[in-house]
Amino acid sequence: MNLENIKIFLDTIFSFNDKQPLLFTQFYFWFFFAVVFALFSLLRNKILMRNTFLFFASLFFYYKTSGLFVLLLFITVVYGFFIGKGIDKTNSARNRKLLLALGVVLNLGVLFYFKYAYFFTDVYNSIFNSNLHVINWLAKWANGFFDTEKFDVGKIILPVGISFFTFQNISYIVDIYRKKIKPVQNVLDYGFYLTFFPQLVAGPIVRADVFIPQLHKKYFLSKRQFGIAIFWILNGLLKKIILSDYLAVNYIDRVFSNPMLFTGFENLMALFVYSLQVYADFSGYTDIAIGVAMIMGFYLPKNFDSPYKATNASDFWRRWHISLSQWLRDYLYIPLGGNRHGKLMTNVNLMTTMLLGGMWHGASWNFIIWGGLNGIGVVVYKYWRKMTSLQKVLFSMTLFVIIITLHIIFGGPLFMLGTVWVSVIFFSVLIRYCFSEWLHFGKIEQLDRIWGITQTFVFISFTRLFFRSGSNLPPAEANATAWQTAKNMVTRIGGKWDLSIIPQIVTEYRNVFLVFLIGMIIHWLPEDWKRRYRIIFASMPLWATALIVVAAVFILYQFVVADLQPFIYFQF
Repeated sequence: MNLENIKIFLDTIFSFNDKQPLLFTQFYFWFFFAVVFALFSLLRNKILMRNTFLFFASLFFYYKTSGLFVLLLFITVVYGFFIGKGIDKTNSARNRKLLLALGVVLNLGVLFYFKYAYFFTDVYNSIFNSNLHVINWLAKWANGFFDTEKFDVGKIILPVGISFFTFQNISYIVDIYRKKIKPVQNVLDYGFYLTFFPQLVAGPIVRADVFIPQLHKKYFLSKRQFGIAIFWILNGLLKKIILSDYLAVNYIDRVFSNPMLFTGFENLMALFVYSLQVYADFSGYTDIAIGVAMIMGFYLPKNFDSPYKATNASDFWRRWHISLSQWLRDYLYIPLGGNRHGKLMTNVNLMTTMLLGGMWHGASWNFIIWGGLNGIGVVVYKYWRKMTSLQKVLFSMTLFVIIITLHIIFGGPLFMLGTVWVSVIFFSVLIRYCFSEWLHFGKIEQLDRIWGITQTFVFISFTRLFFRSGSNLPPAEANATAWQTAKNMVTRIGGKWDLSIIPQIVTEYRNVFLVFLIGMIIHWLPEDWKRRYRIIFASMPLWATALIVVAAVFILYQFVVADLQPFIYFQF
């Protein structure tokens, strides 16, 4: 290998390419992890050296993912560490509050600048009919400092994973203020906690009280733990490449890019299939992160609990993105008052939390609408579960009459969809009431559970129409695109269907629908079954594990698309 080839190789290794961020699905990541783990093995029980090494390895990982924004991450580590120390050392209640406010403002300020500058500028311009433009002050200062015009001052680029590490930083500072934890004594240890590369860019959001005690433990990994770690890595890769990427490239992206070219049935199925895609994508990342961390002797919290087994919207949010739901509960909902000030304020606090949770996902109205719809679902269920069977019948009948009346007066696909959905709810509640009250069948728990899971899945899938439509787009463009896409999909789904061509559509997309069906069946398997086959896999001899890994890699290779798809939650 000549010097020129060596230079090209080193440039590839150490330079940042925004077109090729470091992904779990790339061979380069596994080469990176192999090198990191080999060096980690030499330092595994030299605690400070090990943590320091993993801190700088994580910074390099973030550099390969988000370029010079690694400096922002480093600065976040520094001020988080010293503010935490300051809160712990001072005995003045006033100074503690000032330091807490400083820490929260710095973190939220960074988040708002990079993530919400366009959104709030657009809102301001709309209200006051002005023409303000976003300025990238960092780029402007850099151009002045280096006497160059290299950096674009008119464009703010969103650092990968900024929502995750700023929220983690806030929780650390607040928990020290609440005297729930003691601060980390070494900035290198804290840097490792905040930047640990498996979960850095897409979570889960790791609490300090869960992870920091692990910083000082010696390395230990049993054969079974190693097997479980390999299982989670393979499980995540299979989810990402087969369920997420395959479904997206071969069906979902096509329909969402132009809904009017597809039938109502195809649009409806795109919503359902997208629900599986986004789950497989995000939980797949989490599975890989958990497995990679476990191989190094660290344990990340569970972030998903079979969310499509949820029987209502509230149950869904206890199962989906658990680390974010718990963060919003502990650091937003409860400080707002939680459920301590009566039903009205409880619902206001809940809706505020869900709206801000929607906004956490993206700086555009489509995410706020999505969060609001989920909030409405949670609030409605709170009242629904307290109703008697007769009250449920009367309520759904009233809603049915209202929707039917609106449909007759105004027509249109939206009221048509509402009519169908409310009709199904009304007649199912009525039949359930007749069975229990008149025929004395008593409780039909399994049927109730299946019906609740079905209704929740349909509701969550429809709210994702807004979630998916404006993703990966600039805020101003996202608002218009999301609204138009939502309108077109509702028009198609709520319009007239030609039932005769559905068998042809199912045949044409048979592979997509088969993968979707298999994915949902696996998702709905009892948790005991899943736990059993994880343990069986982990207990196999190493040669059997190796054979399964080779077979899994071969299968994954058959599904890999030409361009590897970035994880959906990288944008958040």
